[in-house]
Amino acid sequence: MSARRFAALARALLLPLLLLLCCLPARAHKPSDSYLTLRLDGERIEARWDIALRDLDFAIGVDGDGDGRLTWDEIRARHGAIAAYALARLQVDSEIGACALAPQGEQLIEQHGDGAYTVLRLQGRCTARPARLAVNYRLFADTDAQHRGLLGIDSGGAVRSAILGGEQPRQVMELAWRTPGQEFLAYLRHGVWHIWIGFDHILFLVSLLLPAVLVWHGGVWQGVAGLRAAGVDVLKTVTAFTLAHSVTLTLAALGVLALPTRWVESAIAASVVVAALNNVVPVVQRRRWLAAFLFGLVHGFGFAGVLAELGLPRDALALALVGFNVGVELGQLAIVAVVLPLAFAVRGTSLYRRVLLPGGSVAIALVACAWLAERALDWQLPPLFGAA
Repeated sequence: MSARRFAALARALLLPLLLLLCCLPARAHKPSDSYLTLRLDGERIEARWDIALRDLDFAIGVDGDGDGRLTWDEIRARHGAIAAYALARLQVDSEIGACALAPQGEQLIEQHGDGAYTVLRLQGRCTARPARLAVNYRLFADTDAQHRGLLGIDSGGAVRSAILGGEQPRQVMELAWRTPGQEFLAYLRHGVWHIWIGFDHILFLVSLLLPAVLVWHGGVWQGVAGLRAAGVDVLKTVTAFTLAHSVTLTLAALGVLALPTRWVESAIAASVVVAALNNVVPVVQRRRWLAAFLFGLVHGFGFAGVLAELGLPRDALALALVGFNVGVELGQLAIVAVVLPLAFAVRGTSLYRRVLLPGGSVAIALVACAWLAERALDWQLPPLFGAA
């Protein structure tokens, strides 16, 4: 393909790509998650399932008087409906038959960083001690395509984890001890998948990539001379971001450092706002890698929150951490491989310098401002920006 045709293709693809990236995350201030933990003792299963009350209210209606506030009486009145709704969308099977689960005791309320969750306690029994479990998960599949279930299985100290929902509603988990190499690959996949569904991390990275093909000179953006210069800038930026989030992710996952989830999520949203607005009014022009490093320290705590919910295998802790970090890096590089060539191909056009760069950056900043308002202030915004 000639350079001219590639530039034309890049112009045709880059704007829709930016619009897609801005519109997808605008539907949720934080990806909707639930947390399902299964503990096996022989053929017996004990489970805990944390489900966001805001998601349940949207799906089946929990706010009885419609005043926008959930009371304990309203939640308790819907306990039976909540359990029936959730269990109808979860199926656990062993290799020789179904492992039926039933609710045990009254539901509890647990505060997570993004709001109140109901806690379902479940018990069940398989026909015999299972060698593998198949988990079919369809919670909120009909109301929120972005919803994910973070699954953890503890079988005799061997921890297995998976992310369910969307295009992966069913997972078959081997319960036997895995080799260190298998643990590494499993957490590598988790890292790749998390960066691809972490829209705030993606928009932060895109905000750093958009000006990488330009240089600020004489008060205006100008295209860089060659791809090598842009590539070096991106390499420094992504490497700094990776090193920083690897440090805080590891420290947080090991329990050395901990920050309140709300602070972390709010700071991540703020980092997206700052990175995007810097493209419109360039304050940091040459050392974007330093800004990426500083903000990467914050994003690492966000990664650690997901990793903590997935659980870390005690027998291969270091490999799991390394695998997750490598997976995040590979996920980032895949995004770079898509965005950077397209941006470089059209860097010299007025469309890119005067429309795509400032317009895309402002759109990203607006979405991130909405996230920040919801995460820091508990504002409930309209569906365009707020929770679906």
